[in-house]
Amino acid sequence: MTRISAGLDEVGKGSLFGPVFAGTVVLNKLAAQKLKEAGLTDSKLLTQKKRAHLVPLIKSLSTFWCLGQASSREIDQIGIRASTEIAMIRAVQKLYKQPDLLLIDGNLPLRIWPGMQKNIIKGDLKFAEISAASVLAKESRDDLIRRLAEVFPYYGLEKHMGYGTKKHIEAIMSMGPTKLHRYSFLKNINW
Repeated sequence: MTRISAGLDEVGKGSLFGPVFAGTVVLNKLAAQKLKEAGLTDSKLLTQKKRAHLVPLIKSLSTFWCLGQASSREIDQIGIRASTEIAMIRAVQKLYKQPDLLLIDGNLPLRIWPGMQKNIIKGDLKFAEISAASVLAKESRDDLIRRLAEVFPYYGLEKHMGYGTKKHIEAIMSMGPTKLHRYSFLKNINW
């Protein structure tokens, strides 16, 4: 019986606005090799154009892939770590087949996962499954934030994806936060 390993990564953990996303991807060896040859690596090292080019390739070559998210409201209620874990669990639970092993980027274990897992620092540079999960999560979250930027046009969300840039903080100070800001992250901003 073949063991199934799923890569797992999150994006948006440090943002002041919107949900945290998690992606999970299962790849066979051939698919992993093809994606690496196509330039797959850590999503933070890729341009938006390159990530967008990789997304359909990842989706078509993956054995399974899924996304999960946790809202800004959940982040405010239970904290970012627990919300990130919930987003990850939601992604994994959507998989057609549950994995035997989770390969998780970073050093924090997924406390609420009962199965086997391995934390890998800089895992998105070492495992194609994690890199692919990172790219899918990043592009999906960024796409959502760009759409939300049209609903909340004065915050410049489409430029900084909700992170705490000077322009974003100035907009919060002048107009106040939106209903999708993470209020627990805004404690040091006078609005």
